[in-house]
Amino acid sequence: MAGIGRDLKITWYGHATFVYETPGGKRIMIDPWVQTNPACPDHLKDVGKLDAILITHGHFDHIADLPGVASASNPDAVVSIFDMNPWLEKKGVQNLVGFNKGGTVDVVGVKVTMVHAEHSCGITDDDGSIIYGGEAVGFILELENGLKVYQSGDTMLFGDMRLYGEYFRPDVAVLPIGDYFTMDPRQAAYACEMIGVKQVIPSHYGTFPILTGTPDTLRQELLNRNYQCEVLDTSPGGTIV
Repeated sequence: MAGIGRDLKITWYGHATFVYETPGGKRIMIDPWVQTNPACPDHLKDVGKLDAILITHGHFDHIADLPGVASASNPDAVVSIFDMNPWLEKKGVQNLVGFNKGGTVDVVGVKVTMVHAEHSCGITDDDGSIIYGGEAVGFILELENGLKVYQSGDTMLFGDMRLYGEYFRPDVAVLPIGDYFTMDPRQAAYACEMIGVKQVIPSHYGTFPILTGTPDTLRQELLNRNYQCEVLDTSPGGTIV
């Protein structure tokens, strides 16, 4: 496995939580499900200092630990779709950056563009009720050295992924493969080809028995399509460089 290279390190905290260590030396966490995440290794549950947190949507397996992580890590920016900000404010989260699909903001030196995802986004509040949290999103991250990563968030396969490939030309994609709540490996293989990436990092699998997709199945589906794309997978706690 060649890895990503170009001075980017991505550590998988299990499920759909990642920390990017960027070429500019920033630490950016995607979807902070950490302390209550059964897949997250114990040595990673203290996340340390973060420069930014990016939120794709409001389901518990993406933001259940957000208030505590944000308080402990003191990021310069907590980024989400605008509609989620009122709930985040009530939880005491500071340094909020709320914008919307199609927009691009500078987040600690990284250009972050919010794009569409096909998924739901209800937030489970403390009393168990489901409240409005805007819509699910993905992100295109253009790092300090020009490397581009498509972090899709939870999603099914949809046609505009081809447009994302044509317009943004990402170098690598992070895609869910677990099935049941998101794409399965076959859809993810189609997505890789539509986006045009040559490297993919699988996400949102293996945490629970119901999430049956595997990286090896994704590899086989890519072979079935005769599409050359390297699957960069690791165990929870592992780092892809």
